[in-house]
Amino acid sequence: METHSLSNAKQAKSEPQTLKRSLKSRHLSMISLGGTIGTGLFLASGGAIHTAGPGGVIVAYLLIGIMVYFLMTSLAEMAAYMPVAGTFSTYATKFVDPSLGFALGWNYWYNWAITIAAELSAATIIMKFWFPHTPSIIWSAICLIIMFLLNYLSVKGFGEAEFWFAIIKVITVIVFIITGFLMIFGIMGNSPVGFKNFTIGDAPFHGGFMAMLGIFMAAGFSFQGTELLGIAAGESDNPEKSIPKAVKQVFWRILLFYVLAILVIGLLIPYTDKSLADSDVTMSPFTIIFNKAGIAFAASVMNAIILTAVLSAGNSGMYASTRMLWDLARQGKAPKFLAKLNKNGVPVNALIVTSLIGTLAFLASLFGDGVVYTWLLNASGMSGFIAWLGIAISHYRFRKAYVAQGRDLKELPYRSKLFPFGPIFAFILCAIVILGQNYPAFLADKIDWNGILVSYIGLPLFIIVWLGYKFTKKTKVVPLQECDFTYKN
Repeated sequence: METHSLSNAKQAKSEPQTLKRSLKSRHLSMISLGGTIGTGLFLASGGAIHTAGPGGVIVAYLLIGIMVYFLMTSLAEMAAYMPVAGTFSTYATKFVDPSLGFALGWNYWYNWAITIAAELSAATIIMKFWFPHTPSIIWSAICLIIMFLLNYLSVKGFGEAEFWFAIIKVITVIVFIITGFLMIFGIMGNSPVGFKNFTIGDAPFHGGFMAMLGIFMAAGFSFQGTELLGIAAGESDNPEKSIPKAVKQVFWRILLFYVLAILVIGLLIPYTDKSLADSDVTMSPFTIIFNKAGIAFAASVMNAIILTAVLSAGNSGMYASTRMLWDLARQGKAPKFLAKLNKNGVPVNALIVTSLIGTLAFLASLFGDGVVYTWLLNASGMSGFIAWLGIAISHYRFRKAYVAQGRDLKELPYRSKLFPFGPIFAFILCAIVILGQNYPAFLADKIDWNGILVSYIGLPLFIIVWLGYKFTKKTKVVPLQECDFTYKN
């Protein structure tokens, strides 16, 4: 009996109780950067230009970029001081209200778990480009196994995979921008294109303010993933230095890549070109321009690059949702068995459950006309924006509580600029994006209730979870003097 208890104690001692801090600064930069450069840029940018003209799209992306900058500096201030894997859930619990922390945590987990299913669906479509007669289930299974193993082996393995996935995308965008400007000025191609396409028809602002507002909503989706930086903070080897550095780099890189890439597309392809509205990889604006530049096999090359983007998004989604579920379990807001870590410091039970949910959601898309899966996906559509709102609110309260408790702001490892303007501006702009998701549904002669339900279903679901926990547990807003600045990872 004594031997048995000793072996149990030894086993408990050998199991790690905290995540391993194995992610370096280069991993953090690329995790956040890789999470945002994907199909939104490679495929959806063409449709955006077709809708609002190149000028309208650039203005929309600039405004969203500024909003994301303030959100990331808010997140960086909290994450550099308190680097925990649960970020949004933990910060809201400590500085706002435990019920908000509960709702934000489950909201974010659900968002990325469903995103895994969406990326599996996208991967099968991409593979059909080369293997049109192969069953979809084979490719989705292979992609799921790759994502699972990259997350299962170690956090360093995940970080390295994301680093190289992101490098491929970054190199592609850089080559695209250089090739584009060489064509614009006539160094490549038959003759200089110049700036004529920027003023064709009613460009650069086609469709006026309302068209630009529509793209403003879509641009928000393109930037979702930058907040992964906060999730990864809990496994960063030097969060006080690497998080602020990564935030500065990521913002400027994303803004530079998106704005310059859209500028190149707008200058080389008239917004009136109907091929821009096609989401097929063979009609990707990147593919069209590489074809015009005489680059052989442009469609196959871009298809392979978009596949890495899909794998990267799925890989990041699995990482983010697993860490959030683990942190919820650690706080007592999810079943206790999900808080288990393996010998490599990976929350293996949370990883398995998240993978199973992603698989079930994907399988739902294979039955009938995919109605179940469509509803699941629609319900997750707002989740990223809700997480951003949570960041803005939590940071505002974090700073107020920090000062109210007599703490010195100079002791913060990183201090966001323009407080309180930053989080307030980000909150207002993010709220506009959320409420304006499907504004045309309200403007029609007959209100489109189905469209409203599809677009906004995520909001009432979040409120139900939030208020349900609040009334059940009788939680209250934490007074500023009682906000807890201690933590363990």
